[in-house]
Amino acid sequence: MKLSKVQYEEIAKFITTLKPTRQCMRQLKARFPRQSQSTLLSIFSQEYQKHVKRTHGRHHAPESIRLYYSKYLHGIAEDPTAPVLLNLANEVDFSPALIARTILEHFLQVQDGVIPTKPVLNSMLRDPSLIPDPVLANQINQCIVNDCCNGPLVDCIKHSIGYEHEVLLREKLLEKNLAFLDEDQLRLKGYDKTPDFILEVPVAVEGHVIHWIESKASFGDECSHRMYLQDQFWSYWNSYTC
Repeated sequence: MKLSKVQYEEIAKFITTLKPTRQCMRQLKARFPRQSQSTLLSIFSQEYQKHVKRTHGRHHAPESIRLYYSKYLHGIAEDPTAPVLLNLANEVDFSPALIARTILEHFLQVQDGVIPTKPVLNSMLRDPSLIPDPVLANQINQCIVNDCCNGPLVDCIKHSIGYEHEVLLREKLLEKNLAFLDEDQLRLKGYDKTPDFILEVPVAVEGHVIHWIESKASFGDECSHRMYLQDQFWSYWNSYTC
């Protein structure tokens, strides 16, 4: 789906007024009813990731972590069933899943006296029942479930959507009787950087010769296009287009 730059900028501007919770998508859809839910979610996720990168350092400063952990302890002391961490994330305008990760890391460090490893953190975030404190486990789970941009649940959804689009693309290529090689076949040939599909016989689309196809299953703004060109597409050009 194509958007004009004016339409995109209008959506992006409205997104700055929203918090990264699943409820925000209803507001976004109500404001832009003609856009699909998937398009709006993809744009929201990309815009919020930019916000997260800009503010990440401030939220991970030692004094901020101590303040957030103190607020968490005070909140659950008053009411352990209240969504303390989720409310804290909204209060400081940061990702609930990333706030949850920060609090969990600090909790484990206080408990064990050492900084937990990434595999330990990731396993507990994927399965909060592994967290030794049941109150914290519930708080972590609330943040993960309510974050529409970050966290293991979102990563799983993105992976599934990406795979679904690859399957649909493969079906389209077969339907058109186009000869192609997929990533697995290319790796067997020794290529280290591989698009989703290489067309063995290039085709013309709207006046352009197409040699290879990479499916991202996400909205392509100017920033993401520049990033993909630098990180992937120029290497494809050299390897598969000449």
